[in-house]
Amino acid sequence: MMLTTDATTTTTPEAMLARLTLEQKIALLHQHAPAIEPLGLARFHTGSEAAHGVAGLGPATVFPQPVGLAASWDPDLIQRVGTAVGMEVRGKKAEDPGVSANVWAPVVNPLRHPLWGRNEEGFSEDPHLTAFLASAYCAGLKGSHERYWLTVPTLKHFLAYNNETDRNVTSSQLRQRVLHEYELPAFRGPIEDGVAGAAMLSYNLVNGRPAHVSDLVAGELRRWRNGEEITIVTDAGAPSSLYNAEKYFDDGPSAYAAALHAGVDSFTEDSDNPEPSLRHLHDALERGLINEALIDRSVLRLLTLRERTGEFEPDGGPYGSVGSEMVGDRGHVELAREAARKSVVLLRNQAGPGTEGAAAPLLPLGAEPGKIAVIGALGSTVLSDWYSGTLQDEVSILDGLSKRYGNVVAEPGQDSVSLRCVRTGTYLGAGGPETTLTACAAAPGPAETFLLKDWGGGECTLQFPATDKFVAATGYYLTASADRVGGWVVQETFRLHPGVDGSVAIQHIGTGKWVRIEAHTGSAALSAGTEETADRFRLRTVRSGQQAAREAAAAADVAVVVVGNDPHLGGRETIDRTTLALPQEEQELIRLVREANPRTVVVIVSSYPYSLGALADTPAIVWTSHAGQELGNGLADVLSGDAEPSGRLPQTWWARDEDLPDILDYDLIASRATYLYSDAEPLFPLGHGLGYSTVGYESAVRAGDGLDVTLRNTGSRPAHELVQVYAASSGHRFDFPRRLLVAHRRVQLEPGEHRTVRIPVPMDRLATYSVTAGRMLVEPGMYDLMAGPSANDLPVGVELTVAGEGSGPRARGAWIRAELFDDYSNLALVPESPMAGTAVAPASPEERATAVYRGWQGSAPGRASLRLSTTGACRIAVQLPGRGGTWRDCADAAIQPGFNGELRLEVAGRGGDFEAVRIVLEGPVTLSALRLDE
Repeated sequence: MMLTTDATTTTTPEAMLARLTLEQKIALLHQHAPAIEPLGLARFHTGSEAAHGVAGLGPATVFPQPVGLAASWDPDLIQRVGTAVGMEVRGKKAEDPGVSANVWAPVVNPLRHPLWGRNEEGFSEDPHLTAFLASAYCAGLKGSHERYWLTVPTLKHFLAYNNETDRNVTSSQLRQRVLHEYELPAFRGPIEDGVAGAAMLSYNLVNGRPAHVSDLVAGELRRWRNGEEITIVTDAGAPSSLYNAEKYFDDGPSAYAAALHAGVDSFTEDSDNPEPSLRHLHDALERGLINEALIDRSVLRLLTLRERTGEFEPDGGPYGSVGSEMVGDRGHVELAREAARKSVVLLRNQAGPGTEGAAAPLLPLGAEPGKIAVIGALGSTVLSDWYSGTLQDEVSILDGLSKRYGNVVAEPGQDSVSLRCVRTGTYLGAGGPETTLTACAAAPGPAETFLLKDWGGGECTLQFPATDKFVAATGYYLTASADRVGGWVVQETFRLHPGVDGSVAIQHIGTGKWVRIEAHTGSAALSAGTEETADRFRLRTVRSGQQAAREAAAAADVAVVVVGNDPHLGGRETIDRTTLALPQEEQELIRLVREANPRTVVVIVSSYPYSLGALADTPAIVWTSHAGQELGNGLADVLSGDAEPSGRLPQTWWARDEDLPDILDYDLIASRATYLYSDAEPLFPLGHGLGYSTVGYESAVRAGDGLDVTLRNTGSRPAHELVQVYAASSGHRFDFPRRLLVAHRRVQLEPGEHRTVRIPVPMDRLATYSVTAGRMLVEPGMYDLMAGPSANDLPVGVELTVAGEGSGPRARGAWIRAELFDDYSNLALVPESPMAGTAVAPASPEERATAVYRGWQGSAPGRASLRLSTTGACRIAVQLPGRGGTWRDCADAAIQPGFNGELRLEVAGRGGDFEAVRIVLEGPVTLSALRLDE
């Protein structure tokens, strides 16, 4: 559509701020701000959800999940998706002026740990790739006008948020290297690119301080280019968590005041009821905890955000004319299919077992594959997630393949079961969607038959085939009434508790209550009793899903078995996964289908990676995220060979749970986590993905500011190659990553084509955070630049020598922040003061903690000065290197409770040069800084 560009501002945020009363200013600080009619300000609220389409506002085009979009590694595609989503937000706003043009997307937390429940919402394990793709999405959401924004994107969640378990009370430990090399870059990129207008803070604490009062907003984010203009919003319910769950403040006024001082501009609390928040802010003002100047700072940012959307223009600005017809626009649907197609990753592609000679791989299926059996519950449905719009005209994998090929059959592979109440002897049955389930029938018929699906982890669903409705809790009773599994608290899942006699008790997971059949009516009710008081049921298999799957596979020329997850179960917001493994039922389904038909293709539709164990040798394995309404068409395009597979993994697929660190351990350097540091052999590495052709890497040479990589398409089909460049440096001053993604480029090669491509490599990508210099630096030395199709397949490369001074030695006679250590044990990063600074303390005061500081030059020091505070009896020691890798005490002291100040220790045994010092802490002591003098 055409956009007008001659809009003129009738007022400015500064002029509007000057006309507001103090009462009005405070009212604007809540998420739901009132209309102020004398100034022409309409009601406003921050935040429309738009992770991969407009969510929570009814039907809208649903694109692949962000992790699926990221698998395209295609910024142009992702920007176009962002533009489409932004236009649909505007279309929804045309229907309802209360819809906010400030969108709460994208999530830019790097995918550090694959068990994180919200894996689907992020882009990549690599922070710079995350920033690169997030900037593209934000650019689309922002629009192309030189002044006004289509929508104002909000980056989520600042900072270090990768666990759902106890997410609002856990502290993410970020030493300076992890902070600057891993966590901050994902946010910094979109902000400095000028395509993000807001940021949302995270629920967790960082180094012992709640993120909602973090000094990193002022100390880092605000100092970046464009950072001062960023509007900071809280996550929902987080302000009250500051004084309730986290207990960091005594009451609401002090918590709200601290958040405002730390940089918060808008409080998201109590849904659309601003009164409690406004009361806290007024109380804080009366107590002198905040002042009008501080309030003005936040209000001005909020008004600037609103002004960017064209709200203050009489016609709504250049995007004010976007109409509701943009929602579900035909072009958006076509784009959704392109996105679904480009996000498909071909993980493995071999000939079927028992094939003799140089047989062709199973994929592509080609023009006439014969009869295809689509097996698995996910094959004939399209699932949404918590941040999806309402699906419309969705195309399942069954639908997509059926449209492409005529001879396609479906088999869900689920057991059909009946449930007989042991106490009453009658069978549980369903009627209409509003009818309570009852146990009245003496024998099972169609009304007493349900499809049982085990999603893993003990979560099961019961679906009534006659209506395709899921059994759900409706108040105190069960009804077959739900179209799909969903909701913030899922109401459609049950846990079957087997007894020694083979019967089961049925527990509703969402409420924790037990199913009991009421007397006289036979209604299936939920009781707050126990397993012992619950009714028990005999489960009869009416039709075996496994047997049906086996028969369907054996009768087909090709079996496509579809497995994966429901985005509302197992792992999602509020719930982390507990294992990488596919549910046992899904594993067994793959196994029996493979046994019945060697021409088996496994399609994994999931929000996150899986380990596959022995099933990893299945001839053909394909992954896609929950790719939205065009899932089936996009996958059929690739499986058929009508389109080349171009998707590449944006995160590592690890082979075993044992390859992962604890999900709460954020120090990926010490825990050897992610592709950057892990020594584990992955199942499928970062960047992995096959095509239907083969590409040979012949050479790499240094050229200008990058590499010239020579490639040859050795296959008979076009190749869509993603050339990736990684860096390593074995002799680095610091612990450099085992491999670090520094550049990538898409290349299309025709069959037989031989080409040399130039891939720029920005030298600043080699930078590490120097704990001696206190900033990001490229250290001098030798670096390996390696190119290939994935992080674990790098056949060509060059050596690069970098000159320069580097970090230099640590400063003698100057105070050094204690958090700038090189190595440590049993050490926790903690607040130096409630609102600013980071210190170190023993993670477990009952055990000794150590911090090592390397990079010194000259003779050993004569005196050590330490800034300490204690809450109990403690001991501290200063150690210098001894022989054979040992440490020797050179100074120590016992410290009494209540000490707060500078401790000076004479260092004994001087003599010779030294390179490192180790500080030993025992007991409840906090160290904020140290200084070594001659």
